[in-house]
Amino acid sequence: MENKILISRSYSQNRPGIVLLVTLVVLIILSVLGYTLSSSLSAMRHRQQYIIDYQAARYGCDSAARYALAKLQDINTPPLIDRPNEPDFSDLFALNEVEYKQFLVDWAANKKSYGKAESATGTGDTNDANDVNDVNDVNDINDVNNAGETYNAGSALDFNDPNSLVVRGPYGPPWPCITQPVEFEIGSAKVKVEIEDENAKYPLSWMLLADEEVQREVSAGFKTFCEWMDVNDVQIESLTSELKGISEIKTFKIDFEPITTSEKKETKAKTVRRGKRSRKIAQKQAVEEKTTVPASVHSSDFAKLFHSSLIDIEPLAVPTIASGTRKESALKYMGLWASNKVNINTAPRQVLETAFTFGGDADRIAEEIIQRRRIKPFTDIEDLRKALLRYSDSIKKSEKYITTASTFFTVRITATSGVAEASMVIAITKNGKKIEKIAVISG
Repeated sequence: MENKILISRSYSQNRPGIVLLVTLVVLIILSVLGYTLSSSLSAMRHRQQYIIDYQAARYGCDSAARYALAKLQDINTPPLIDRPNEPDFSDLFALNEVEYKQFLVDWAANKKSYGKAESATGTGDTNDANDVNDVNDVNDINDVNNAGETYNAGSALDFNDPNSLVVRGPYGPPWPCITQPVEFEIGSAKVKVEIEDENAKYPLSWMLLADEEVQREVSAGFKTFCEWMDVNDVQIESLTSELKGISEIKTFKIDFEPITTSEKKETKAKTVRRGKRSRKIAQKQAVEEKTTVPASVHSSDFAKLFHSSLIDIEPLAVPTIASGTRKESALKYMGLWASNKVNINTAPRQVLETAFTFGGDADRIAEEIIQRRRIKPFTDIEDLRKALLRYSDSIKKSEKYITTASTFFTVRITATSGVAEASMVIAITKNGKKIEKIAVISG
């Protein structure tokens, strides 16, 4: 009895503590439940908002693709520009950031003195988009009254700031773009469209050529390109092995033919109905139907293979040079869309040397082309042969691997809305205003 009384007294004395403990436990449980619920609601809102943003970005991407293809249809052949008093874009990839800045300083100093000489002669026309002294050039990007769209028409350059100088590519905008990159808004999405010249890049598809007579030249050219781009021996060996695996699936040809297939189909027997009776007037016949698939289907196959898990291109995308204005990598100069020829008017030095490895004298021919095309682009291969007569034999051997007009392009589109981003790359061939899609990759 006394024990019961003691327990009762103890319970009575500890009741406030127990109540407090229970209250704390309940509050903790409620706070945990509230935090979990609020976190779940917040995550749900973020997911819903991301879905909305991604849909907006994807819509912007698709709309921009239609815009870009329509713009390309308006361009029969992308026009090349003359750059007689400007440095060529060819060797910028090989300059580190210190060398690049010094290059701009030297160029600015030369342009100042050149501008004074022009003013003294009274001509005033240097045909240079970066020349502030050129008062007659309608394409001068420093002219605030410039009606063209070559570059930031409303901003003047300061030669005390060499970083404001722009090395133009063969079409005006920086290599490899054929038009100035366009940025605009579609709804809530910010869209950027870039159209690149794929014939200006090294065709990786050459490594899949089945012609044994040029295997030595193919390997030598690939090695030349990799040495220029600082691709190490381990990466070269790995890439070569992967490409060999792809060649076992399908070999590459410079000039693919359309594919014609035949299929036999039976025609239905014809009947004539007269009143309640019907009579067959012809029996079933086997008819052979031929279907022709354009040669571009081959390019589509290789585009899929080059962008599959059969090849690891990530090491090639690692920047060799990265700054606020430049980003260089081996992948930037490599064609992964089954292009078959190199445009001598638009390819940089390392790609030119690779193309002329098939004939020899590659470094000398590349240098001659770089110096001459700034003054006047080559009109055709015969024009090249006449200009570089002493290298005619080498040019003849390389002839089927080169061109003077690009027909292979990629349209690169990125669209962002909120935190969501959508991208698309469209590879096309273009003959006049006729555009044919090779492949489309969306991300």
